[in-house]
Amino acid sequence: MNMAAQGIAIVQAFEQDVLAGLAAPQKTLPCKYLYDEVGSRLFEEICTLQDYYLTRTEADIFAREIQAMAEAIGPQVTLIEPGAGNCEKAEPLLRAMLSPAGYFPLDISPEILLAARQRIQRRTPELPIRPVVGDFTSHSVWRELPEIPGRKVVFFPGSTIGNFTPEQALALLSLFAEQLRPGDGLLLAADLVKDSVVLERAYHDSSHVTEAFNKNLLRRINRELDGSFNLDAFAHRAFYHRLRRRVEMHLVSLESQAVEVCGRQFHFDEGETIHTENSHKYTLAALKELLRSTGFQPQQYWTDHQQHYAIYYAEAV
Repeated sequence: MNMAAQGIAIVQAFEQDVLAGLAAPQKTLPCKYLYDEVGSRLFEEICTLQDYYLTRTEADIFAREIQAMAEAIGPQVTLIEPGAGNCEKAEPLLRAMLSPAGYFPLDISPEILLAARQRIQRRTPELPIRPVVGDFTSHSVWRELPEIPGRKVVFFPGSTIGNFTPEQALALLSLFAEQLRPGDGLLLAADLVKDSVVLERAYHDSSHVTEAFNKNLLRRINRELDGSFNLDAFAHRAFYHRLRRRVEMHLVSLESQAVEVCGRQFHFDEGETIHTENSHKYTLAALKELLRSTGFQPQQYWTDHQQHYAIYYAEAV
């Protein structure tokens, strides 16, 4: 499937998922749709905020340990990055790797993916790069990858694994394992359990950028699906659910109202929410167990001195 056809398929899936999510008893919207071109730029801004410790902590670990990670990955490896976005995290890793054989970024946003490809190609013209547009949770997107003869490593940074429920995380890492041969690798980043005040501040920042990021999903529905959302009639809410070990993001209706999407009407009671994102937090033991239960053998991990965040390298068995 070419990129134009993939783009049409993504729009159709967006419509189906939005209509199904808004019709559910607990209204919900898949968090992957937060990351259109505008949403991706807003998320990049979030990553620079003092309140949002995740990117800063992950970057510190990479800066300190990237050579050790490259050595664990090994030489002449093809790097595959699901949810690559602007690919900025892969660039220093590719530079640290010994003779990387290729780079395959997968992402739902074609504009950002193609811009990233051009940037990386200018800096490393000898590196084979093949972007794939689509939803990396779908088997069909992985079938777009060509046969890769040598070793492969799936690179999954940014604590994106936390956006998936425990059941979804099991399915996703199992999908990754299906694409790999024994001895291939997975470099996985995850946010760790910590004080709820730190967690909630990260997802409800004082600059209100996360609020704009969350509400941009409604703006996208208005633009792409003929929606009638009044953004001022919804408020951003984020809180830590201790029992489920996750931060939840919601959009709260501030009044009783009706909204149209694709000609269908959806009613909201005052205080009713749209659940837009989860960010699950792991203990080191839970992360290790997740890897083992999905076909990986953990090899080593790196963390910060506060153990707020971890990056694991594991091999397919």
